[in-house]
Amino acid sequence: MPARSLPTRLLPSLSFSSSATAAATAATNSAATISAAAAATSAAAAAAAPPKSTDPALLLRLCTVLYQLQLAPDAKLHARLLELPLLHASSSSSSSSSSSSSLHEIFLQVCSRFPLSWRPVHRLLLFLRRFRSFDPSPAASARLLDVLGKSRHVHLLWSTLLDLSSSAALSPGLLRVAARALGEAREISKIRDLFALNPSLCTAETLNLVVRTLCERRMVDVAIAVASKLRARVAPDADTYALLIAGSCRGGDLAGAAKLWNAAAAAGIEPGADAHDAMILAMLKSNRFEDAAAMLKSMRTRRPRDVGLESYSMVITRLCKRGALPYANMLFGEMLKRGIEADGVTLGALVYGLLAKRKVREAYKVFCAVRDPDISLFHGLIKGLLRIKRANDATQVFREMLERGCEPIMHTYIMLLQGHMGKRGRKGKDPLVNFESVFVGGLVKAGKTLAATKYVERMMNGAVEVPRFDYNKFLYYFSNEEGVVMFEEVGRRMKEVGLVDLADIFLRYGERMATRDRRRRAMNGLL
Repeated sequence: MPARSLPTRLLPSLSFSSSATAAATAATNSAATISAAAAATSAAAAAAAPPKSTDPALLLRLCTVLYQLQLAPDAKLHARLLELPLLHASSSSSSSSSSSSSLHEIFLQVCSRFPLSWRPVHRLLLFLRRFRSFDPSPAASARLLDVLGKSRHVHLLWSTLLDLSSSAALSPGLLRVAARALGEAREISKIRDLFALNPSLCTAETLNLVVRTLCERRMVDVAIAVASKLRARVAPDADTYALLIAGSCRGGDLAGAAKLWNAAAAAGIEPGADAHDAMILAMLKSNRFEDAAAMLKSMRTRRPRDVGLESYSMVITRLCKRGALPYANMLFGEMLKRGIEADGVTLGALVYGLLAKRKVREAYKVFCAVRDPDISLFHGLIKGLLRIKRANDATQVFREMLERGCEPIMHTYIMLLQGHMGKRGRKGKDPLVNFESVFVGGLVKAGKTLAATKYVERMMNGAVEVPRFDYNKFLYYFSNEEGVVMFEEVGRRMKEVGLVDLADIFLRYGERMATRDRRRRAMNGLL
């Protein structure tokens, strides 16, 4: 079909439209050229700028190369490491400070990725020292020593320590890491040789730093051996003996603590108040109340200023738990006579001791005498009431605790649940709302059928010995939004059958403690 000719009156407009189209095309081409140039400039700038040291992709590439080629020859490993963009860019960077900080950040990240493997970290250190003149910072050196110590490469650890001591002085942080690593490897001689690396380390402060580090890691025998080997070079002082005695007492070695005490006395050194408190606490834990009382009496006679609130509170708490209420009252009166104000822990222990002896009126008198009781005093009152089988009164104290603005903790709810339901679960009056339906059924619902087996067997047979029910784990299983709904439903059903006290406990827990966000808001006073 032949093409139709256009009308003559449209020709001028067509010519105008074609010229406009040409102009628009030219403008579009120029804009495209400018955009392409800008994109090329930005790409060049992005290629020139080194990636960040915390770039996860780059850190993954670096750790992959170090792991896969940790047994490869140096030439092959170094060739692959030189290809990485960050290391290449850091070498050509104009700012040496930013380059050094990025390398330190890289090294710390690699140490975090290989906490128990020394070879990748050590080979990276050798590469950085060879090609980048890398000098590790104190934080990087401490992290390196930590990796070497956890991997139990004692020879390399010691050579690294010699290298660090020759380049700069050993910092307290490095000494702590080195002492911990060598102590775990039982390298007592090398810990002794640490003090020979620098004459300025041969001080009692450095010895106490090493001894404190070892005692915190429950290596008291190593600390005692180190102090004994260094006796000719650094004489132990009162703080050293106090640390060793406290460490032995925490480890349960009361005989070893007594030997250290005698050794200090033979050297003319009397340990401080911390050592006295540790010895008294160890005697109380070993049920040696007469020896603890004699030591406290001797301390009150010879060093009355060192006997403070902590010493009195520790002894009074243990005496109230044992039932020695007259002696606890005597110490409490002596403490008040000396002008030492009692805290909530001491008053809570005294209230619990009175309630354990069924002296309810005296216990409430002590409780009501405090204008603003804290959570320790509330716990002492609740625990004492539960001890004498008065769970309803304990729940009323729990309500008063909430009214006064004292926020309960997990231990509060566990005590109340144990008081109402028993440590192994009691048979309830209602056939539908009882221990088996709520707690055992809750374990089955949470998928813990093995833990619920014994309780189900007892429910069916009736004469089966069951373990103590772990209310803490039960509450943990339902610490989510689904648990909030479950606690509300259980609380509502308990109120319907007349278990009002137990229902309040469940409802309060679901409202304030069931999830982490609810706990934080409750602790901050937002609920």
